[in-house]
Amino acid sequence: MAEKKNFAAVLREKGDLRLEETDIPSPSQNEVMIAMDSVGICGSDVHYWTHGEIGDFIVKAPMILGHESSGIVTALGEGVKNLKIGDRVAIEPGVPCRMCEFCKGGRYNLCPDIVFCATPPVHGSLATYYCHAADFCYKLPDHVTLEEGALLEPLSVGVHACRRAGVTLGSKVLVCGAGPIGLVNLLTAKAMGAAEVAMTDIDQGRLNVAKKLGADYPILADTRDGKEMAKKIESALGAMPDITIECSGAPSSVQTGIYSTKSGGVLVLVGLGPAEVSLPIVNAAVREVDIRGIFRYANCYPIALAMIASGKVDVKPLVTHRFPMAKTIDAFETAKTGADGAIKVVIKVKE
Repeated sequence: MAEKKNFAAVLREKGDLRLEETDIPSPSQNEVMIAMDSVGICGSDVHYWTHGEIGDFIVKAPMILGHESSGIVTALGEGVKNLKIGDRVAIEPGVPCRMCEFCKGGRYNLCPDIVFCATPPVHGSLATYYCHAADFCYKLPDHVTLEEGALLEPLSVGVHACRRAGVTLGSKVLVCGAGPIGLVNLLTAKAMGAAEVAMTDIDQGRLNVAKKLGADYPILADTRDGKEMAKKIESALGAMPDITIECSGAPSSVQTGIYSTKSGGVLVLVGLGPAEVSLPIVNAAVREVDIRGIFRYANCYPIALAMIASGKVDVKPLVTHRFPMAKTIDAFETAKTGADGAIKVVIKVKE
C-alpha cells in the first residue's frame, strides 16, 4: 500500500505560493481528520497571495490557504460522536471559543478568539489531509455533492446577509456587485421570498450570469455618481428597493446603496473596500435607512445546507472552473484575473 502523503498550498510570503509536502496532521480531542475533496478559491485567498495581508491580518509566517472546503472523514479524535469514518462533510471554517458572551449569545462569528481557516496565523484547508473541530463539520446527504458542500461557505455569507437585512416574502432587493458573493445573495434573497431583485455591476458579462441565475433587473454601473445610479435603479425596479445588499466594497457603490434604499429600509454592507469611505450619512439618517454590517456568518451552515438539499437553491452554475491540485497556481491565476468568465474556481484535491 502506497505511503500517505500530504500536499498543501503554502503561501510563503506575498506573491510566493507553492505546493509543498507537509506533515500529515493527527486529530486532537473532538476533531476529525478529513481527506479533502473540493476547495473553492475565495477573494480573500487571492488577496493574501497578492498583498500578503488583509487589514490587520498579516502573513508573517508560511500559511496554508483555503477555507471553502469539503471532504471525507478518515480518522476520529477522542470524544467525537457526531461523525464516523467515511462521512462526507462540509467544513465551517471558523471555530469559536464556545464560552464567551458572543458565543453564548449565539453570535459566535464575533468571538474575539475565533480560529478561522487561512486567516493568519491559522492554516487553511487546501491540503490532502486536514483536521477540524467535529462540531463544525456538517454531514452531507447522499444527493448533495462534495463540490456543493464546499460552496456552503460562500452561500452562508448570503444567508447571514439576507437574514441581517430582513429579506422576506415580497421584498424588493438591490444587490450591488455580481461577483460570487453578490450572486449567492441573489440566490438566497430569491429563496427567502424576494419578489424582485435588481443587480448592479461594472461588468456586463457578470450581469448576464446574474440574469441567468434569476436577477430580474441587471443594471450596468456606468457612473460613479451615486444619485445617478439610484435613479437608474428606481427606474428599472419601478420603486426604491426595500433592502440593499452591497457586495462590492466600492465607495461609489456604497453611496449608491444609501441613495437607492427607500426611506425606512435597510442597507447591509457585505463587501469590504477601503477602511474609510465618504458617505452621505445625513441622507441615510433623516430617511431612517438602517446601515448594518456583517462579519462572515453564524448558525447559517445548516440553513445553507437545507437550501441546497431541498433544491431551493442551485449553486452548481457558480462553478466555472475546476483544477487538479497539481495546478493550484494556475487556479489562483484564473481566480485573480477572472479569465474566461471565471466566477468560482474550485480545486479538486482528490483527483
